[in-house]
Amino acid sequence: MMSLRGRNESCWVATGSKTSFPSLNGPLDCDVVIVGAGIVGLTAALSLCEASKSVVVLEARRVGTQVTGRSTAKITTQHSLIYRHLIDTVGQDTAMLYAEANRVAVERIRTWIETLGIACDYERKPAYAYTCNPQRVDSIREEAEAARILGFNADVLDQAPLPFAAAGALCFPDQAQFNPASYLVALAKAVEARGGRIFEQSRVTSFDQEDGWRVGTAHGTVRAAQVVIATNMTVKSPVGYANRTQPRSHVAMAFRLEDPAAFEGMFISIDDPTHSIRTGRDQDGPLLITLGPRFNTGQDGDVARRFRDLEHWTRTNLPVREVVWRWCNEDYDTADRMPYVGPPDPKKASGFYVATGFNGWGISNGTAAGLLITSEIATGARPWGSLYDPTRPAPEDFHQSGDTQSLVDDIAQIAPGEGGVIVRGDERIAVWRDDNGNLHALSASCTHKGCTVTWNNADRTWDCPCHGSMFEADGTVIHGPAREPLPPRLI
Repeated sequence: MMSLRGRNESCWVATGSKTSFPSLNGPLDCDVVIVGAGIVGLTAALSLCEASKSVVVLEARRVGTQVTGRSTAKITTQHSLIYRHLIDTVGQDTAMLYAEANRVAVERIRTWIETLGIACDYERKPAYAYTCNPQRVDSIREEAEAARILGFNADVLDQAPLPFAAAGALCFPDQAQFNPASYLVALAKAVEARGGRIFEQSRVTSFDQEDGWRVGTAHGTVRAAQVVIATNMTVKSPVGYANRTQPRSHVAMAFRLEDPAAFEGMFISIDDPTHSIRTGRDQDGPLLITLGPRFNTGQDGDVARRFRDLEHWTRTNLPVREVVWRWCNEDYDTADRMPYVGPPDPKKASGFYVATGFNGWGISNGTAAGLLITSEIATGARPWGSLYDPTRPAPEDFHQSGDTQSLVDDIAQIAPGEGGVIVRGDERIAVWRDDNGNLHALSASCTHKGCTVTWNNADRTWDCPCHGSMFEADGTVIHGPAREPLPPRLI
């Protein structure tokens, strides 16, 4: 594989504050145990602490380093062309609830940043959805009309403030952007200051329902009346969400800028293939971050090509210098473009809450999810009614599973730094060769449902093409729905 430019890490995670919360060691009791320290988990944790609930947060890795910390981190109610779609498919009342939930979430983020004094590069910016196709300008106008019906200030422009020609743009003024990793670390510290307990490197492997919930890790358990699963895709649920959602990924790159003042806004294209643009910064100065089009997780055998394509598009269209950072991220889409949040089955699993399926807009929707779950636990009231209803079904043909894209005939085909899947009898073996030429072998069967994983040649991970689980090259779980590592094999 041709080497890729830039350090393989999210610029937010690399430059954000670091945490050193302990691992869980021994038994604990609390009112609510939260699994996952991302935007949903920590929003719920802080809100529950403010509601005088005792809270324990269990994070498998480090606070803010996973999906939220690898997002584009736009704090916005402008979700591409969402409002016309919602009005047409689920009705104006539900569309209004979606708009209101996200308005509340955006305001809550701003309030916490101001009142808690969070240093996270928060900046007010307009958000633009633009098209370069004259035939799609009507879609921009229709979205603006729908947004205004729902109470938004939405402007239609002939040109987005970009260094290339657009046919039209939708502008939501007074939105914002930030460093999500720094924000989450600050929320975690605020939780701790209010009596909440946070444990890192504490992957949950078991859930037992007996007089409440007993949630287990390798070195301890937490007993609680309620459990919140805030792990991007649920790692446990009485209702299966892996087949109600579609795991998808995208690649992101951060470049040095020729002129940092040239970009006064956040941008997303409504064209296909879509691209997203925003500014940011690391320890050495301003950055321009661009995102490529989405693709189904584990169903692309050459993710590295996507980085090369994104770099080419960025250099063709934008005044950038060298690549500094690059990374992949994952999210889950739903058929109706709204998340699943709340108790999936109160009769079978009392006190059990989930949040998943954020469709690429997890900063505001994830915050709304944390606030909604908090309200249900603390007061019994569900804000925004049936919005985000976790019991609603999905079309049977929505989820698209795939097979591995990494089959090779012979181990000799696997170059240093590369991986592949070989067939040995009835078993498939995931093999990767490190930079020194040494071979390492694992079972290629995802420990969630047994699908054969695909080698991600950009991140050097094993990605499941069925339900989106991701594993390090050595088989360690990055995030679920899988909870167990890929076991080693002999070759």
